[in-house]
Amino acid sequence: MKDTSVSLERLADFDEIIDVRTPLEFAEDCIPGAINAPVLENEERVIVGTLYVQSSAFEATRIGAAMVARNIARHLETTFADRPRGWRPLVYCWRGGKRSESLAVWLNLMGWQARRLDGGYKTYRRSVLDALAALPSQFEYIVLTGSTGSGKTRLLRALANAGAQTLDLERLAAHRGSLLGAVKGEQQPTQKAFETALVLALRGFKADRPVFIEAESRAIGRVALPDALLAAMHRSRCISVQAPREERIAFLLDDYANLFDAPDAFKGQLRKLIGLHSHERVKHWCDLIDDNARAQLFGELIELHYDPAYARSSKGHFVELPRALPFEFHPNGTGIDTQARALLDRLAM
Repeated sequence: MKDTSVSLERLADFDEIIDVRTPLEFAEDCIPGAINAPVLENEERVIVGTLYVQSSAFEATRIGAAMVARNIARHLETTFADRPRGWRPLVYCWRGGKRSESLAVWLNLMGWQARRLDGGYKTYRRSVLDALAALPSQFEYIVLTGSTGSGKTRLLRALANAGAQTLDLERLAAHRGSLLGAVKGEQQPTQKAFETALVLALRGFKADRPVFIEAESRAIGRVALPDALLAAMHRSRCISVQAPREERIAFLLDDYANLFDAPDAFKGQLRKLIGLHSHERVKHWCDLIDDNARAQLFGELIELHYDPAYARSSKGHFVELPRALPFEFHPNGTGIDTQARALLDRLAM
């Protein structure tokens, strides 16, 4: 049989990318833009794998082939029913083996020009890891530092609106980066999916212009930043974003307002601070939630938790922080885009 495999460098040559892995594998991560057309469903793959171990490779292959044939038939009748005669799909599975080959054979028999990705998702994943090691050092970064509540994320997004290159790690991670940073209604991506999105963002930047980025710790919620990006951030020049204390409290009251919709869950998050803070102090903060003393709660969190934590984490990592350009920012209300443009003017950009 003629070899129909192609290398990763030819992704752009195809009209559509078809991921034939199970929905669970696809949900963990996929090649950007791919659609999922599994030739084995989640439960079916478990059945085949169990047969392979407990019975025989032949029996597993026989049962699996029947399942694959039924799923391919279903996709031909539904998923691919409207594809034009000259359609050129690229098909991949985990290693570029039997699952992708099975679908590619049938698509080619239909008259379409289907090809398999050589090495499958495993090859793509290796390219992501290689890119994460190499790409971050190719750019100049300007790091927005500043205590929680100073509005760094709002400033970063306003800089993007003003035409600056920005890397919004919290948007990619679907998390605001602190203990209370989960975004209502959004699940965080898996580590692999986060890294795929990060590489896609980095590849969109021009190396002759700086990239604005918000100071982050190694972990943003449950995802972690790659070492090369952290190292590049830590040696980059900094902007010290400063906001008056009352404005920081107002910002947090707005940004974290949804936490008060589920007070028990909010208190559960605060109890995770026991060890950093005494039982008595955390209980006091929980009592403030019950009393709806929102401004007092965030004022104390700023003074006793956020600011000390920021001082500890930043001073030891961001080597240019002592020479940071101070920038007073007012994160609430209107005028945020104007302030972002003023910062760019100060930087002569």
